[in-house]
Amino acid sequence: MYSAGSASGGWQDGRMSIDLPVAVVTGGNRGIGREVCRQLALLGYLVALGSRDLRKGELAAKELDPEGSRIFACHLEVDNSLSVDALAGWMKERFGRADVLVNNASTPYDRWATASSADLGMVAEAIDVNLFGPWRVVHALLPLLRSSPRPRIVNVSSEDASIAAMTGGSPAFSVSKASLNALTRLLAGELGRDGILVNAVCPGQPGDPGTRGTRTLAQAAASIIWAVTLPNGGPTGTFSRDGQPFPW
Repeated sequence: MYSAGSASGGWQDGRMSIDLPVAVVTGGNRGIGREVCRQLALLGYLVALGSRDLRKGELAAKELDPEGSRIFACHLEVDNSLSVDALAGWMKERFGRADVLVNNASTPYDRWATASSADLGMVAEAIDVNLFGPWRVVHALLPLLRSSPRPRIVNVSSEDASIAAMTGGSPAFSVSKASLNALTRLLAGELGRDGILVNAVCPGQPGDPGTRGTRTLAQAAASIIWAVTLPNGGPTGTFSRDGQPFPW
């Protein structure tokens, strides 16, 4: 695990020259993503906080890191290829590296819907964000990740993605997240030769007002941090919660 005091950095020709690890968190301006950004910064990472609304991202980054030395907001729409490509260019220019990608951006649950009467347009939108979105970002950042001494990809999944537990409801969210789990397995098998660990995490649903969750944001984010901080040669292609296997 990296520690906050283990490296130093500065600026050269407009780019940050650093030894610190750099993490990208999509959907980082609120909820679990925001807490992941906070915990990563405490562990000594520099964090690119991706947000669809840049102003909201900047406010979150300022609240989490008032000095502006650890967390940096960036505009990112994972369902927009131009936005994803711009992120990759920004990462290369600003930091010159990317060591961790946390694919957290997601559509909301569609708990009112059923598979037998689902709006397929809504399903397509969920697949575009929850499956193709992470896929786009992985493609864009792979050159930087391959250059990292400790590359990690963490796909934030859900208990609704567990095929073993599916009984009905949330069809758009469930199908798209189950597909993300499948992508996790494929990438893990292909990128293992590059030393890139790729894992899916079910963080659990935090108990925010109006939800059925019982976990805290800190607990949910800690599940993701576990996958981020795995040692080289650690498990890959897994689906877990709190570092323990979760049913596929």
